[in-house]
Amino acid sequence: MKKYPCWKAFMDYGLSFVAIFVMLPVFFILIILASLDTGFPGIFRQQRIGRFGKIFVIYKFRTYHIKTHTKSSIGKWMRKTKLDELPQLFNILKGDMSLVGPRPDIPGYYDKLKNEDKLILNLKPGLTSEAGIKYRNEEEILNQQKDSLQYNDKVIFPDKVKMNLAYYHRLSFKNDMYILLKTFSVLK
Repeated sequence: MKKYPCWKAFMDYGLSFVAIFVMLPVFFILIILASLDTGFPGIFRQQRIGRFGKIFVIYKFRTYHIKTHTKSSIGKWMRKTKLDELPQLFNILKGDMSLVGPRPDIPGYYDKLKNEDKLILNLKPGLTSEAGIKYRNEEEILNQQKDSLQYNDKVIFPDKVKMNLAYYHRLSFKNDMYILLKTFSVLK
């Protein structure tokens, strides 16, 4: 992929701008709740691997207590409903992310891809993806494993890479719309 598709940029910026505008009251409520529940500020920032393997800072509503490092009750609810991910709409407006694309991972995974798998790095990380939908309860899956890190490295991550590579090869407006609609249907 030499140039990022124009339709994708229009969709990303247009839909995320509208979503932020419409949901601004929800943002204020959630940031207040997260700040009261987990400590101020209610925004979590973390380095993730972006397009071309460059590091960027992702935003989420904080779901863990600052001092105890335990998941808060409101945090559990926000994670289950994926509301903690809403601040990533600002990452999209900044140009770090896309609505649809491989979910951004911490350093040590996507930045270590080799051969054809590296094509995934030509894509902006996304708010949603086929792999993100399939593994939307990844934390629960990993908690059920004897060795969660090994299970992630040997089973989940390679499957995500396979799915994200397939997305790269099938990149189209129609496929992005399908993934967005599928995302909304599983969040109900």
